[in-house]
Amino acid sequence: MTSSEQAERTDAEARYQIGEVAERTGVTQRTLRFYEEKGLLKPPERMDGGFRLYSDADITTIEFIKRLQDLLGFTLSEIKEMVEAEDLRQQILATFRPDRDLAARKKRIEQIISTLERQLGVVDHKVEQLTVMQAELTERLTYVRSRREEIIQAMETGEPVPERTRPGRT
Repeated sequence: MTSSEQAERTDAEARYQIGEVAERTGVTQRTLRFYEEKGLLKPPERMDGGFRLYSDADITTIEFIKRLQDLLGFTLSEIKEMVEAEDLRQQILATFRPDRDLAARKKRIEQIISTLERQLGVVDHKVEQLTVMQAELTERLTYVRSRREEIIQAMETGEPVPERTRPGRT
């Protein structure tokens, strides 16, 4: 970033160097560079010396990425799609003008709806995968509990434990 660009920036637009952002968000500097390389994070502004400068919006995006990874187990591809959709939505909202004609406003609203539907599609897919995994784990747990009861009964009666095929096996 040139000196004139820095001079144009208002004091309200805080910028942070990569080390500050890493500490603040709990990710490593390497991870921040990786996010940038994979397109999850827009390339940050740079100072004359090439140092990366991140905005509060960048920090919000990084925290969003972390939340998707940590809490929801999203892949980087899914995260990229979510981040891109959120960026588009924010761009549309940031350029809102109440004096636009209704046809243009309707088109912008339809873009936001489409963006939110894309995000919901990603989440729905993840929920479906988790639901399948939940059903598989529930089936396994039910089987193992049943076997435990058979073993307890065999211990009490002295009878052999019946042989069974485990779920998912032929």
